[in-house]
Amino acid sequence: MAGLWWQQLILVMCGGALGAAGRFWLGGALLRRLGEGIPWGTLAANMIGSFAIGFLAVWLEGRGSHALYWRAFLIVGVLGGLTTYSSLMLECLLFARTDRNALMLGYLATTLVLGLALVWLGARSSAWIRPPM
Repeated sequence: MAGLWWQQLILVMCGGALGAAGRFWLGGALLRRLGEGIPWGTLAANMIGSFAIGFLAVWLEGRGSHALYWRAFLIVGVLGGLTTYSSLMLECLLFARTDRNALMLGYLATTLVLGLALVWLGARSSAWIRPPM
């Protein structure tokens, strides 16, 4: 059992590095293209992650013991490194401290509502295209 845990930990660490690098790249790319009025990179990372985690959670269901490794790498690692809840909260604090409360509430509501819709859509998409077991 200890070997399984270490293997999963290494997969989580490698996936987390990839997810964090992806978030860094996405944030920079969107900042250059869309400007700094709204933290588009954080929003995009959270929305992509919401869809992907819903999709993968359903796609990997009942896939046997090897699915544990894929969950560790993709869901906990890559998506854990990509999605940015703590960054979202910091950005809300910064909005509030600069007296942009309306923008903060809109950004937070968009993130939560759209994220919930996308996790549901990801799960439904996976269930729709996944071959029956």
